[in-house]
Amino acid sequence: MTIAEKINRPKRTFIPEDINVSDWNSLKLFFENLLSRELVDVQSLRKWLSDRSELESVISEDMGWRYIKMTCYTDNDEYSKSYQDFVENIQPEIAPLADLLNKKLAASPFLTSLEGERGFKILIRNLKKDIELFREENIPLFTQINTDTQKYAQISGAMMVEIRGKELTLQQASVILQSTDRAKREETYRKLAERRLKDKTELDDLFSKLIDLRHQVSKNAGFANFRDYMFKSYGRFDYTPKDCFDFHDAIASEVVPILNELSKERKKKLNVSSLRPWDKAVDPEGREPLKAFENGSDLTDKSIASFHRLDPFLGHCLSIMKSMGHLDLESRKGKAPGGYNYPLAEIGVPFIFMNATSTMRDMTTIMHEGGHAVHNFLTKDLPLGDFKSPPMEVAELASMSMELISMDTWDIFFPDPEDLKRAKREQLEDIIETLPWVATIDQFQHWIYENPTHSQEDRKKNWNAVFARYADPITDWSGLEETRDFAWQKQLHLYEVPFYYIEYGMAQLGAIALWRNYKLDKQKGLEGYMNALKLGNLTTIPEIYKAANIKFDFSKAYIKELMDFVKEEFAKI
Repeated sequence: MTIAEKINRPKRTFIPEDINVSDWNSLKLFFENLLSRELVDVQSLRKWLSDRSELESVISEDMGWRYIKMTCYTDNDEYSKSYQDFVENIQPEIAPLADLLNKKLAASPFLTSLEGERGFKILIRNLKKDIELFREENIPLFTQINTDTQKYAQISGAMMVEIRGKELTLQQASVILQSTDRAKREETYRKLAERRLKDKTELDDLFSKLIDLRHQVSKNAGFANFRDYMFKSYGRFDYTPKDCFDFHDAIASEVVPILNELSKERKKKLNVSSLRPWDKAVDPEGREPLKAFENGSDLTDKSIASFHRLDPFLGHCLSIMKSMGHLDLESRKGKAPGGYNYPLAEIGVPFIFMNATSTMRDMTTIMHEGGHAVHNFLTKDLPLGDFKSPPMEVAELASMSMELISMDTWDIFFPDPEDLKRAKREQLEDIIETLPWVATIDQFQHWIYENPTHSQEDRKKNWNAVFARYADPITDWSGLEETRDFAWQKQLHLYEVPFYYIEYGMAQLGAIALWRNYKLDKQKGLEGYMNALKLGNLTTIPEIYKAANIKFDFSKAYIKELMDFVKEEFAKI
């Protein structure tokens, strides 16, 4: 499979090539056309579906660019206003007409003729779900929610600290936590914590407001709580909240003990009487931090080389993004926190946003986001937008598997054999740390929305109880209790994409299984990976995992099996 160095947007057949999505009036006629059009046979229904998909892709991509610009430059009022204008003045107008289009489609007698074709069974299942969830009275609530979540990015993006006379973003300052100078680490950690705590009340109040709004959305739609609403909204047909609780229990019993052993080993190697939070990122053997790249340009070129060596197609994907300016990788003032791969629905070439400094974690972040990007390339030619948007449990399988598979090419970043071994060990340690953190955030969210009228004091108390279940008991938090009380505030998913977190845990397990396959047979393992991703949203999650020759399973026995494999790989390094 090959692709050119630049991809052009597909020629439109319904929406004018020169359309400017300036306001609702620029879109209204196309919705009215779809609503009034007669569906007289299967052929006319296919054309209707294609035209609707094109319209939704145009709108989605326009909103995508507004979001990208807003997060790249949170201090640019023009970009913020543009995004807000979409949220406040275009999105609310689309929602009721989208519901009418759904009902028109569901009522068509020709829809059942398509049900046997690949992808339509899932499309129809999601269609019925969307009709069931829609409530006119929720439109202004979603507008308010989207406006308020924007505030989280603005508050976080404005956070800066001064370290020894130099103003740094929180991401840039966090690199110092890898310093071998313990006093310097402590000074930096305390400054970071102090800066975050300055906004703790504003962020706490913002979260309380979001909880109230979300609970009202769920009540309007006839659900007992927002958790149950979101399970339906996300289309979680293949697992239940109880499965999540089983996952939590399995992580507590099978992964946390390994985390505890790693912390004991770290404390011993550092030769400290008390292991403190600022001791968690430094190399336990006192070596200088691993440096994976020099700057954003170096990171880009090395990532392309890494992907290309795995498979030329993978390298071409990142090369195209580079040539089209779809990468913004380096941390800077005024940039929102975190990292993402934003699918651009019409052109099919996504955008990667991240806050790189120079760390190994930054390198694995682009491997992660690059996995998402590859997923977008592999599905971009599917005929309908609905077919291209995979379930989140599959989307994260794409990204987390790439983190592990790409280890085969990390000598591009770490030419020194000892550095390479160290990088691989850190990656495996990161898995052991990630799974308990995923369980922490997920269990916390379940409690939050099962108890929507809780007080902020209740929230703090429950957070600490959940945190204690999955955190190692070796780390000493004395004197830092307030920092621990509000540690959840740095998890943007809680604010921006509620209940989108358990997927990381499920996908991490799938990624380990896929990596195990890759270790046994590289070609077959990579084929399984790409075959699964090509399925987009054409079939169920278990069937997509099966295409990768792995199981969609988070039972205690299976998690133990995978953790035993990880421990074996640890021993080989």
